Amino acid sequence: MSLSTGTRSLMFEVASWFCAACLLATALANYDELKTYANNVLGVPNADDLRMPQQATLRQTHANSHHPDSVSLKASRYGHFFTEADVNGRSIDVMVDSGASMVALTYEDAERAGIFLNDSNFTHRVNTANGVARVAPVTLHSVSIGSIEVRDVRAAVSEPGRLKTTLLGMSFLSRLDRVDMRSGELILEN
Repeated sequence: MSLSTGTRSLMFEVASWFCAACLLATALANYDELKTYANNVLGVPNADDLRMPQQATLRQTHANSHHPDSVSLKASRYGHFFTEADVNGRSIDVMVDSGASMVALTYEDAERAGIFLNDSNFTHRVNTANGVARVAPVTLHSVSIGSIEVRDVRAAVSEPGRLKTTLLGMSFLSRLDRVDMRSGELILEN
C-alpha cells in the first residue's frame, strides 16, 4: 500500500512536531543543567560565584600624609569587589559597584541598618539590569569601610526580594578622594 504525497507530508509534519515537543520537554526537565552549561560556555558567573566571599578582602593601608586612610579590596574570582561596610553603624555585606548611581540596599539590609519602610515609601521607579523596579529614597546617616567614613549618603532601598546584594554605588564612591582600580585591586582613599 502506497501513501499519497499529502499523507506523507502530514506524517512528516506530525513527526517533526512530536520531535520538537520531545526536545522542549527534555530542555525544560534539564533547565538548570543547560543553564549552567550555557553560562560556563559564555563565561557568565552563576549566583553562587557572586555571593559574598566567606572572608572580606579588606586591607587597611596608609598611602601618604595627604591620604592617611586607605582601603584596598581584592577582586573576587569574576572581578567583583565584595566587602563588609558599616551602614548606620550596622555591619552589612556589600558589592562595590561603580556602575550603580547610588547606594542600593536590599530591603533586608535596610531593616538591619534601622530603616523600616512600608509600601507607600516606594515612590520612585528605576531601571535595573533585571527591569524596572520600585525603590524608596533614603539618606543614610553614615557609610564606612574600615577607617573611611562618609556621612549623609543618598541611597535607595529596593522592594523585598528585588535585589540580592547591597550595592555600594556612586553616591558613596564619588565622595571619596580617590577610587583607583589596578591589577585586580580597588583602592579607596578619604
